[in-house]
Amino acid sequence: MSMMMVSTSCDSLFLDHDPQDQRTDAAYFVKPEHFKEFATSFYGQLNGWHSPIDGYASQMDVASDLSAYYGIDNDLGHGTVNIPVNDSRWDRCYANIRNVNLLFDNIGRYPGNRADIDRWIGEAHFFRAYNYFYLLRYFGGVPILTSAPDVTSAELYKSRNDRYEVVALILSDLQQAIDNLPTEGLIDAADKGRISTQAAKAFKARVLLYEATWEKYVGTSTDFKGSSVPDAANVDKYLREAVELCEDVINSNIYSIWNQNSLASMNNMSYRYLFCIEGTGSNPGDFGKDTNKEFIIKSVWDSEIKPGGANLNQTISKFTHSRKLMDMYLCTDGLPISVSPLFQGYSKSADEFVNRDYRMKSVVDYDVQVKGKTLNSGTSGYGNAKFISSKESRKESADYPVLRLAEVFLNYCEAQWELTGDVSDAWLDKTINLLRRRGGVASLNSALVEKIKTLTGSEKSHSEVLGEEIRRERAVELYEEGFRWDDLKRWGIAEREINTDRLGTVVGGVGYPTDFCDASGKSTGLYNPLSFVWGTADVSTPWGEIPAVRVESKDNISFTRTHYLFPIPQQQRVLNPNLVQNPGY
Repeated sequence: MSMMMVSTSCDSLFLDHDPQDQRTDAAYFVKPEHFKEFATSFYGQLNGWHSPIDGYASQMDVASDLSAYYGIDNDLGHGTVNIPVNDSRWDRCYANIRNVNLLFDNIGRYPGNRADIDRWIGEAHFFRAYNYFYLLRYFGGVPILTSAPDVTSAELYKSRNDRYEVVALILSDLQQAIDNLPTEGLIDAADKGRISTQAAKAFKARVLLYEATWEKYVGTSTDFKGSSVPDAANVDKYLREAVELCEDVINSNIYSIWNQNSLASMNNMSYRYLFCIEGTGSNPGDFGKDTNKEFIIKSVWDSEIKPGGANLNQTISKFTHSRKLMDMYLCTDGLPISVSPLFQGYSKSADEFVNRDYRMKSVVDYDVQVKGKTLNSGTSGYGNAKFISSKESRKESADYPVLRLAEVFLNYCEAQWELTGDVSDAWLDKTINLLRRRGGVASLNSALVEKIKTLTGSEKSHSEVLGEEIRRERAVELYEEGFRWDDLKRWGIAEREINTDRLGTVVGGVGYPTDFCDASGKSTGLYNPLSFVWGTADVSTPWGEIPAVRVESKDNISFTRTHYLFPIPQQQRVLNPNLVQNPGY
């Protein structure tokens, strides 16, 4: 049996993951460099501009409540998911797992000291966990394979393991990775970008928070028939470990938030340029990739050696944003627009960006918003700017953030809040407030929570308002990085949040003139009402109910608990009749 391997010519950059030559088992896995070389091929499994599993666009929160774009994941966004014949996510994850398991299967072939190859075994554990977590998020429980089967293996016909068994394997694999991988500081310059123990800890914290909240808020409602019942102690146990792991990563002081706003030429747009650092000339400060200490796990790209090749700008510029997202961004005083005296309203299209979180103007096509905005195409009016490349089409080379420090901060605060109902001001300053500082927003603390509670007239407890702020901060910071769908599901609120009108720009009307409607309610030349099939709907503002364009009607959306998971593809159940289908399909 021959094995496909990768060249090590670009090993330090992980830029070349395609098979380059063939090795035979008999001559291979007998030297430490063989294991390293084989483990290097796993890095091609990470999400990126050539996403090996389901395409980068499906990882950008499209068709969610924060998006007004349905060109991708239309079925999920409308709750019309059907059983497919095949599903690339299933096929590719299992192909990846088989490749990783080949390394495990050949450990016994190595004649030397096991310690010589422990690091590469640790990387294999990480990538097996990475792929099983992908499967868990999409399908729930799936068959567990810990060796590489051939076409006659009985393992190919085994029943599904339930989600709790899959979670146990993922957590075990990640602990093996943590125990065997070097700390970030001990990784040689030539190997920078490989998974470190801190990276494995951060990823394990992600999994722990995900599963703790899923079991807390979703429970067994999505489990397939025959699944076991989870241990009730899991929730707190997982949350405690998530907090501890996040603290370890944060206190290592290895990573830092990329905030270059002190440089005037950056125009307070560090968040905008963080996601498109492509070397000097790609941002006003001329900052290179070496200045980015925020990305903990990333897939690496290069305009010459490994360009994105994704026609990125043309694609993601279409990912328009919803009214809900726009209104989530706070004013600079840390207050929501409903109560902040700094909010300027919607009379001019640029007004709503004044005195607001810098992340707002970093995510949208800000230049269009302040000059030349029209509403003639039926879209929300908020074009996308996040990830837009400075390179020519298909030459994109920004590294893709698989896991960054901002997420660790947010995971810590959410896990701590879920566990105790509170997060200390000191820890808020070490985490979320560093993100708000980059956004030019006042710090979150106990006093501000009380102020929000008072000004909004909320009858919720201090703890509940704090929790809402943590979740809101997570939404705006991690938007378009593939978290929103998972977050809504694991919090058990996807039905409520998805089955709503998808609104866009406030166009105003009688008594509230804007660039798009005059004081009599008549549309101006900048707005064509006929291009909006679903018309307008009123939104609550400090000036009362004012019309906004409606991109999609809630009457067309029927998202249910069934859609928290995807169906097992038909062909897999034909090949293996022992695979039970997910409930509702």
